[in-house]
Formats: sequence, C-alpha cells, structure tokens
Amino acid sequence: MTVDFIYDFGSLNAYLAHKAMPDISARTGAVFRYMPVLLGGVFKLTNNQPPMMAFGGVKGKMDYQMLEIKRFVRDHKITAFKMNPHFPVNTLMLMRGAVVADAEGRSADYIEMGFKAIWEESLKMDDPEVFASRLAKDGFADYLEKITAPEVKAELMRATSAAVERGVFGAPSFFVGDEMYFGKDRLDGVEAEIERLTS
Repeated sequence: MTVDFIYDFGSLNAYLAHKAMPDISARTGAVFRYMPVLLGGVFKLTNNQPPMMAFGGVKGKMDYQMLEIKRFVRDHKITAFKMNPHFPVNTLMLMRGAVVADAEGRSADYIEMGFKAIWEESLKMDDPEVFASRLAKDGFADYLEKITAPEVKAELMRATSAAVERGVFGAPSFFVGDEMYFGKDRLDGVEAEIERLTS
C-alpha cells in the first residue's frame, strides 16, 4: 500500500512525522509517497494560518504545543532534532528543489538533506548563500539553476493547488486511500487505516 505524505520542509511537524514514518513502514509494509507543496501557498488558498499566528495569543497554547513536541521526540527517540533559531524559514527555493528531485528520481537523498538542514543543522535555508552551500555539499549544486525553470515553478504551484483540492489545509497531511489524516499526532490513525485496508 502507498500512503501519500504531503509535506513542506519548513513544517516542524512534517519533519517529526518523517522521522517516525519508517517504523510504520517496517510494521505494515506500507510505502510513503512524499508529495511536496508550498505550505505558504496552502495557507493562502485555505485562509489558514501557522500555529504561531493562529494560537500565539492563546494563554498556554504554545507552551503546550512545545510540550507535545518534546514528548513526541522522546517517544520516537529522535536524537538529532534542534529547534531552528531562524524559524520560520521561507522554503520556496527548497521546495522547488524537491520538485526537481522528484523528476530526477533523487527524492530520497534530497528529502533527507532538506529536513536535516533545517531541523538538525539549524541552517537558514532561505539565505541564498547558505542554500547554495548546503546543496553543493550533497551534490545538488546544479539545482540552483534548475529551480528557476518556469516548468518547475509551475509544477510546485500545481501540486500545492491539487493538495488543497483534496482537502489539505496544512502539513503534514496523509492520505490512506481516500482517508485524509492531518498532523503528526494522527500517525496512529494512519497506521490503523493501513492495517484495516490491508488485512
């Protein structure tokens, strides 16, 4: 079974889900298909807001969000995570690179690089010099030119709009068959639905 994983590197919860998903694959045999979107575009199309904006004024809400993150990191033994001091990071260039990587069959390596750069190395990946240097380190230097291609820009816009049409309003989102699940905290539901459909 293939599960669609809608992601943006700038989403901390997408990173955390990414780190937890291999265990689900090992238990169920399911394959997660990574589908890049521009989260800012999703927010604009759905009139949604990032949690820091939506809940920033709610007493205790963000403190609790951070507690949930700490629990998730602990429970899934995620040892390399560091909160990026530059958050939020504009991921437009990085997500266009994900489109190129998809087309070239290099997604696995690029995805690891993107999540690691932001959520383990604390890099400011919307700084052009930092971006170029980090891509070159993993053999993606040629992407600096490729991400400027009109067809790459158009494909990221298309993918973002297509996700919204499916009901996506944020990241991470998952589709198990026709069932959508939103957020890293719904991974138990994702796994249960995989087992239901494959049993």
